[in-house]
Amino acid sequence: MSGEALENLSHEDRIFVPSPEFASKANGKSDLYTQAQTDRNSFWDEQAKNLDWDTPWSQVLDWSGAPVSKWFVGAKLNVSVNCIDRHVAAGNGQRVAIHFEGERGDTQTITYKDLLDRVSQTANALTELGIKTGDRVAIYMPMIPEAVISMLACTRIGAPHSVVFGGFSAESLRSRIEDASASVVITADGGFRKGSPFGLKSAVDEAVASIPSVKKVLVVKRTEQEVNWNSERDVWWDDIVSKQSTSHTPEFFDSEHPLFILYTSGTTGKPKGILHTTGGYLTQVAYTYRVIFDIKPETDVYWCTADVGWITGHSYVAYGPLANGATQVIYEGTPDTPHKGRWWEIVAKYGVTILYTAPTAIRTFMKWGDEFPQAHDLSSLRLLGSVGEPINPEAWMWYREIIGSNNCPIVDTWWQTETGAIMISPLPGVTATKPGSAMGPIPGINAEILDDAGTAVGHGSGGYLVLTKPWPAMLRGIWGDMERYKETYWSRFDSRYFAGDGAKWDEDGAIWLLGRVDDVMNISGHRISTTEVESALVSHPTVAEAAVVGAADETTGQGIVAFVILRAGSVDGPGVAKELRAHVAKEIGAIARPRQILIVAELPKTRSGKIMRRLLRDVAENRTLGDVTTLADPTIMNLIGEGLKSSTSDDD
Repeated sequence: MSGEALENLSHEDRIFVPSPEFASKANGKSDLYTQAQTDRNSFWDEQAKNLDWDTPWSQVLDWSGAPVSKWFVGAKLNVSVNCIDRHVAAGNGQRVAIHFEGERGDTQTITYKDLLDRVSQTANALTELGIKTGDRVAIYMPMIPEAVISMLACTRIGAPHSVVFGGFSAESLRSRIEDASASVVITADGGFRKGSPFGLKSAVDEAVASIPSVKKVLVVKRTEQEVNWNSERDVWWDDIVSKQSTSHTPEFFDSEHPLFILYTSGTTGKPKGILHTTGGYLTQVAYTYRVIFDIKPETDVYWCTADVGWITGHSYVAYGPLANGATQVIYEGTPDTPHKGRWWEIVAKYGVTILYTAPTAIRTFMKWGDEFPQAHDLSSLRLLGSVGEPINPEAWMWYREIIGSNNCPIVDTWWQTETGAIMISPLPGVTATKPGSAMGPIPGINAEILDDAGTAVGHGSGGYLVLTKPWPAMLRGIWGDMERYKETYWSRFDSRYFAGDGAKWDEDGAIWLLGRVDDVMNISGHRISTTEVESALVSHPTVAEAAVVGAADETTGQGIVAFVILRAGSVDGPGVAKELRAHVAKEIGAIARPRQILIVAELPKTRSGKIMRRLLRDVAENRTLGDVTTLADPTIMNLIGEGLKSSTSDDD
């Protein structure tokens, strides 16, 4: 399609075909789809052979019926060996595994041989602290190399880890440690954020005070701030890890051995610990990383901006890149410290070729202005990725044009904590892409969109996104609660996995994610996705970012309340809200016109960048705010609440 033709199309109607040059060198090929459709088990058998196994499997998949599955039955392997040892043995010990960039500008360059030594020492230290195969280890860390090293050390000795995001409160940490009955907590005195140190050890002290299962707390000295010390329980990392031998003989574990427990964000009441096992998880994570990010380990430098406290950090920082022998960047801090060009400075410094980040971050950069990325040389980039929530077409195009210089394929990926690895995504070099669409299931994955009755819908229709066949990286349950697992994920549609996301097929058969179905509003009997309204708002040239919630309304059941951040240089005024309401009506229809639009300076986001719409609903319905401790800036909610009280519905 010509450039002139593209200019005359809306963003959503544009189609970008892979360049012949990229396609000729791509890891992913169109025949992967054919292989997976012809013999699914044989396809996954081939993918698993890209790993090193100590004992082969007798059966690819044992699936007697939902929801229990076993992959690569009877096989044994070690995750750490696959992520480190085998690369060193292959002569790649001097390849850089991790370029670490601290927020203060301190750096580390860690080769695969360095990583092997440090993981071996940590595994020996955990053994000295009494950790045995099957014992759980909680990890509550800033985004520093020791976080990944701790995870790999746990996999080396067969101790399932439970990583808790370093921004969670002491109470959130306590509930997760208690639910997993962790024996050891690995933490740091603190970390750095926005130029200042924050504490972590103090939260651990509070969390473990009433948990008898915790015997030891292993503490990395990062900020050197003062901490309380229990000499019977607390151990400095340097005092025990550094004295250990760099030699460690790994043990090999059953393919279904528990690898980690990860508690889903926003959990209320009893924590929901998602359990992942070893062989199937690593198979799918390694495969998806290889073909979706098109990794060339000898030349690429990859950067995933996620924290290891989230599933993206598990699969595409700790395990996927290292299983493929890749070189990656790990950054401790925020995008705007010490300036708003920090990310792009890092891309230029390390020659990053593949960047994987969240739509929230992309929209934030749009708001800040093009001058920040344009001040740095981003010509090394060759592929861009998006993760975490649906990306609106405007942000997709900005990402392509400003960050990728119209020269980088974009892989918009859909997956969840529960799925373990990417499920829906374009295959770079194969799939023609549309801005804002994740396109379709990757080879080896089977997905459908169903209506309320459980019947598959056709092109041009939407409904509930389900997975119809088991996949290697699928969760094996909720820790300690199999009934809750069945009820939560497998009860809505018989023998099909449903975790709460809506989607629609367009007329060409591309999938458009609509976000959580609990984020679908019922306006006068019409189901309207918050994502659709947000995308319509952001398509207006003055809007940088928007968050939409449904608020109780006596007349319509729910009314649409929109919180909007304007782009740099755009001026708020009495007619802005009216103009935006009319724009939404034009884009979607009059039924989707927001009841209220509030112009705000910022949205309530967690430290990982997720918008907490729950808090916006609290504000919109004049309820007392729920827990705000996970917000990057809790004071934002006060400003939003005050602004809403002074706003009007701006009726036409």
